Amino acid sequence: MNGITYVRGDATAPGGKGVKIVAHVCNDLGGWGKGFVLAVSRRWPEPGAAYRRWHRERARNDFGLGAAQFVQVGPYVWVANLVGQRGMRTARSTGAPVRYEAIDAALGRLADKAAELGASVHMPRIGCGLAGGSWAKVEPLVLRRLVDRGIPVTVYDFGG
Repeated sequence: MNGITYVRGDATAPGGKGVKIVAHVCNDLGGWGKGFVLAVSRRWPEPGAAYRRWHRERARNDFGLGAAQFVQVGPYVWVANLVGQRGMRTARSTGAPVRYEAIDAALGRLADKAAELGASVHMPRIGCGLAGGSWAKVEPLVLRRLVDRGIPVTVYDFGG
């Protein structure tokens, strides 16, 4: 047991009591429309709208790799938009868009917010879908930034 709880299910329907933060990785181009964000948008319209506004107004805010945006979607539920992906994968692209150092920085911001709210964190295997990353590289970041600070983390693998 490494401190992360792994379950089958939907990370947009987090279990347990208390305040919960649903975390996921976004790109740095303002694109919202593929992957896990589709599930987020089906459940809550606010995170996508907030992310697009954050990107559109980026000249006047902290939007960029390593940044984190927190959107409250219910009395006890927040969504964390973590910018940990440089661009998007295309037919011409070389290499995965994942940026581990940006995920690490964003997880640090997530840890601060979770501690402030007394929240647990719920996520898919962030950075490992469209971003093309490896859970073997992301998991130690989650352990160091969240679990080592005593923040409960549940990772959801979709499907039965």
